[in-house]
Amino acid sequence: MKYVLVTGGVVSGLGKGVTASSIGLLLKSCGLRVTSIKIDPYLNTDAGTMSPFEHGEVFVLDDGGEVDLDLGNYERFLDITLTRDNNITTGKIYQSVLEKERKGEYLGKTVQVVPHITDAIQEWIERAAMIPVDGEEGPADVCVIELGGTIGDIESMPFIEALGQFSYRVGPGNFCLVHVSLVPVLNVVGEQKTKPTQHSVRGLRGLGLTPNILACRSTKALEDNVKEKLSQFCHVPAENIVTLYDVPNIWHIPLLLRDQKAHESILKGLNLLGTAREPDLTEWTARTKIYDMLHDPVKIAMVGKYVGLKDSYLSVLKALLHASVYHRKKLVVEWVEASHLEDITAEEDPETFKAAWNHLKGADGILVPGGFGDRGVQGKILAAKYARESNVPFLGICLGMQIAVIEYARSVLGLHNANSAEFDPKTPNPCVIFMPEGSKTHMGGTMRLGTRRTYVKAPDCKSAKLYGDATFVDERHRHRYEVNPDMISKLESAGMSFVGRDESGRRMEIVELPSHPFFIGVQFHPEFKSRPGKPSALFSGLIAASCGQLDSLLNKSSRVSKAVGSEMSNGKATYKGHQNGNYSNGGLNGSLNGVYMNVYAGTARHKTSEKEIEPNKKRVRH
Repeated sequence: MKYVLVTGGVVSGLGKGVTASSIGLLLKSCGLRVTSIKIDPYLNTDAGTMSPFEHGEVFVLDDGGEVDLDLGNYERFLDITLTRDNNITTGKIYQSVLEKERKGEYLGKTVQVVPHITDAIQEWIERAAMIPVDGEEGPADVCVIELGGTIGDIESMPFIEALGQFSYRVGPGNFCLVHVSLVPVLNVVGEQKTKPTQHSVRGLRGLGLTPNILACRSTKALEDNVKEKLSQFCHVPAENIVTLYDVPNIWHIPLLLRDQKAHESILKGLNLLGTAREPDLTEWTARTKIYDMLHDPVKIAMVGKYVGLKDSYLSVLKALLHASVYHRKKLVVEWVEASHLEDITAEEDPETFKAAWNHLKGADGILVPGGFGDRGVQGKILAAKYARESNVPFLGICLGMQIAVIEYARSVLGLHNANSAEFDPKTPNPCVIFMPEGSKTHMGGTMRLGTRRTYVKAPDCKSAKLYGDATFVDERHRHRYEVNPDMISKLESAGMSFVGRDESGRRMEIVELPSHPFFIGVQFHPEFKSRPGKPSALFSGLIAASCGQLDSLLNKSSRVSKAVGSEMSNGKATYKGHQNGNYSNGGLNGSLNGVYMNVYAGTARHKTSEKEIEPNKKRVRH
């Protein structure tokens, strides 16, 4: 196993996660199998109990792990399926060491940071690096490790010590350190300043780690004399110093690294020059060029409660972007603070109220993402009502689905006090209830998490067509409340259709309004499985509906599904595997590959047992 460690210096927020993802993609394009690990030095066991305002979104993995959003970048860039063990935190390490201590596994020794904590860190890295994440058997060739935080942080010291020991233990040729640092340009003098990076590298070397490559963030490409100066004072060859200057979108970063021969420096440091091929980023380059050239806008109103920090909805944004690029539309997100749509805002701040409604009414489509707590719920209900009554395309995710049900019960069934037990535990008409298996005493890791199967009960519904006429889909979940099954008959008799349910038939997963052009709510989170080249089926549907292309998309999807079914029955189909179950027919037009067949036919990948797979849907090896 070869290891690439990515660290950061000077300031936080330089883009270590994107850099690590881009390095992984570049190495993968050289024919290597790549996995990733993110180290977060905070004491939390995982990211599950942190506020989105505190740390951005919580990314959910197939196995139910609630992890840092950088693992979402890894999965999107590398097209892999990570596990909870691929996210290491101080909390996890100390918890594992203390459990061993309580069991008496240290034989009466004094348990200390060195060697017990540092050994536990190294053991965890080695164990996680061996987990297959790309659908193939056996471990990857290279593990890219990102150390969160900034060099010099007190909380990351045990990890730096452990990584120093680790680099010595695995030996030269098996470990490459990429240090991401800042080279600022002062407006007063207009000169690129190297001193912050010099000090950062000096601190890193003082802690026992020596960088092999410097990735310098700056507003423009580094000048030759600046590179020479950094090389001289940081003891890094000039050819191993790359510039990560500001670009229109992050899809350019792997191309920047390739153009500056970063892969050659990394492969040389890992003794892989004779093994790897030249990087092939043809598809990635073409997609990036399309992204840059888009000019026909599609406006989506994002109605949420965390809009003050865009990273709170990072995966939703990426899923919208993937779908809009596929449909050749320039994504314009209208951020709408849900509480600004409410009557109380009209009384307290009429201008803000008016602006929020103007943004909502000016959008081509409306998306209500997930969330927790009652702040802004009434505004989300109003947004769903506007979308329903005005025939505006609507997608509700998790809480977004639940508020759509509440709104329908209030407006159509006439149950004006209908509500969720989350917001009003004493409501006489609970449309949304606490799940029986949930815990009301412990918050962390007690929700319904990870990939779960949804069975599509209405083959002619829009959701089924978007998923390629699927009979079931596997998507990731994160919720502790659900639609009340005792109210389903009333809602369906009034025109609402619950087209997707779990294996029991009592847990609602997908809801549609058949009379509406596009009104879909889902209990799961389809954004977590969207990829740049394989957009989520439901997000693709929302964008298509918002720009008048839905009928074409549904017809095209149906044709793809029938063609795949025909070739499968004739034994002619060839499949390109995808870690989340996206399969595509290799004999069809390449632009359709993996888009409309999202999550269908490849469901055997989702840690489900053989018994859960219908007999006529065998496992596909790839």
